[in-house]
Amino acid sequence: MHVLLETERLRLRAFSGADLDNLRELHADPEVMRYLDSGRPAPGLLVSRYAGPAQFGYWAAEERETGEFLGWFEFRPVREDRTDEAELGYRLRRSAWGRGYATEGSRALLDRGFAELGVGRVTATTMAVNTGSRRVLEKCGLRYVRTFHEEWVDPLPGAEHGDVEYALTAAERARPE
Repeated sequence: MHVLLETERLRLRAFSGADLDNLRELHADPEVMRYLDSGRPAPGLLVSRYAGPAQFGYWAAEERETGEFLGWFEFRPVREDRTDEAELGYRLRRSAWGRGYATEGSRALLDRGFAELGVGRVTATTMAVNTGSRRVLEKCGLRYVRTFHEEWVDPLPGAEHGDVEYALTAAERARPE
């Protein structure tokens, strides 16, 4: 098992074929998918989308002590030809919501990205109405950049309020508060 990093309560590791049922369950939950993609359950997503141990990518998130699958985190280049700007994201089971896992995993990825990978800027986006994810991004030090509107064939409830982008640079992260 390729482990990317561990925090006090989390382990982020490479996906394996054994995670397929966990991913199906995660993506089949309408509340988990409420602000994502089509807003509908997407149980057919393949592990291969998330596969591959690398410095950047997607990783399975599990509770460190029990090994319970909690969801996944992503930290990947915004553009494939450059690694100085990365996108941060996550998707967690409802049972993991409100327990600080999103903040803990995101902070660990930010630390690693800035300290070890030489990333200069990290961005994240979510729907403007997704107050839970916006709060996580703010607790991690990312700052609101802009609101933008995308064209959707079948818009999600709340899409009329747009999406928001948050960002943090290495220089901002290094500044004392």
